[in-house]
Amino acid sequence: MNLLKSLAAVSSMTMLSRVLGFVRDTIIARIFGAGVASDAFVVAFKLPNLLRRIFAEGAFSQAFVPILAEYKTQQGDEAARTFVAYVSGLLTLVLAVITLLGIIAAPWIVWVSAPGFADEAERFALTTDLLRITFPYILLISLSSLVGAVLNTWNRFSVPAFVPTLLNISMIVFALFLTPYFDPPIMALGWAVLAGGLLQLLYQLPHLKKIGMLVLPRLNLRDSGVWRVLKQMGPAIFGVSVSQISLIINTVFASFLVAGSVSWMYYADRLMELPAGVLGVALGTILLPALSKTYSAANREEYSKLLDWGLRLCFLLVLPSAVALAILAEPLTVALFQYGKFSAHDALMTQQALIAYSVGLLGIILVKILAPGFYAQQNIKTPVRIALITLVVTQALNLLFVFVIPLAHAGLALAIGLAACLNAGLLYWRLRKADMFKPQAGWLKFMLKLALALVAMAAALLLVMHYLPAWSDGTMFWRLLRLGALVVVGALSYFAVLLLLGMRLRDFARRAVL
Repeated sequence: MNLLKSLAAVSSMTMLSRVLGFVRDTIIARIFGAGVASDAFVVAFKLPNLLRRIFAEGAFSQAFVPILAEYKTQQGDEAARTFVAYVSGLLTLVLAVITLLGIIAAPWIVWVSAPGFADEAERFALTTDLLRITFPYILLISLSSLVGAVLNTWNRFSVPAFVPTLLNISMIVFALFLTPYFDPPIMALGWAVLAGGLLQLLYQLPHLKKIGMLVLPRLNLRDSGVWRVLKQMGPAIFGVSVSQISLIINTVFASFLVAGSVSWMYYADRLMELPAGVLGVALGTILLPALSKTYSAANREEYSKLLDWGLRLCFLLVLPSAVALAILAEPLTVALFQYGKFSAHDALMTQQALIAYSVGLLGIILVKILAPGFYAQQNIKTPVRIALITLVVTQALNLLFVFVIPLAHAGLALAIGLAACLNAGLLYWRLRKADMFKPQAGWLKFMLKLALALVAMAAALLLVMHYLPAWSDGTMFWRLLRLGALVVVGALSYFAVLLLLGMRLRDFARRAVL
């Protein structure tokens, strides 16, 4: 399996999803702006999303994928098929109970996660109603993620990478065509989330059947593989919960700030999630099964080389993304969001959060590469301990940037990024200390080339921006056209310098264990 080709496939699908996500957010911003209704939806959608990351893409995947890879490598497909049936049965039961409890306890959940909303009866009630509609999303998307994890282990990366597109399509259709049929209109987005979750699950099932892994869920709590997953999930849930708790606490802080703060952070986060998803999630998706198979085969040298490959690609692609996000903060927010009820003030506030996020973008994505290095070893405890340290540091920075250095919502974004850099640094240190990772030769020369290319890119962007008209001028089409031209200028200048300095695509070609 060519890892670079797999990465390109996953990244392109993720890019499609992110582009549709921007279309979705532009439409939502234009229709609903940044106010009571949008804040209510952001909170209601964030909560099941956080639980999804804990029970699906987070703790479950970290515990499930390495053990599934071990079954596939050492015992064959039939044993893996039985293992998937037992694990899916347990996951379905647990998530059904959690979903039911979440619907019943919706008012208390909103009160805990966004206490500032309690002072406004309308916003609190609206958020509660939306949460009850969106909560079943956790069941659907978690089962979808289980199917995606199986497909990834069988090197079918493109299908799971495509399915998030279906959620975006669902939300676009509901926002544009079905909003008038709901009262209040924002409720349309809640039902769109539910429909999108169902579409994501159903789309993958035929592909699961093609690889012979479509099985009916079965309960068997005596199975040793299930108990191994449960044993790994314990610390994994705790570790992932720590990072999600940090996000919830950030929402708590934001709920006490001026109206619109939650939405400003959401739109900035969406922009930051483009490189984080296209690069970070894609690299993590590719690396976890590959590292798990390599570790299971006791090939430590290949394991170290895979991590080195992932880190180099991360620096190569994430550093220019972080610099570009900071420089292009105004063009991005104005061209994508400043329409209808989304005012110039909303765009300015979103810019501030985006610049703050860009500071920690490298750390955020490095964590997605370094953490699988531990998960592949079925070592969850080390990332958990580091996540606890990160949680404490994040909240200390929140207090600092909100109450001591009054950066408001931008301070919350900055705290997340700086703490992620600390998280990445500690993960790297532990891998080196355990002698599980040895950097390959040539890192200093590699970083010098990147530095020169970054300077060239920044200079090119600033020069072109100096001669462009105000970003609020013109229709959406002309704004996006100018923004696209800027992106092309930045990318061409960056990669042209790297090409002149002798860097080639074949330098990053790599194959992994099947």
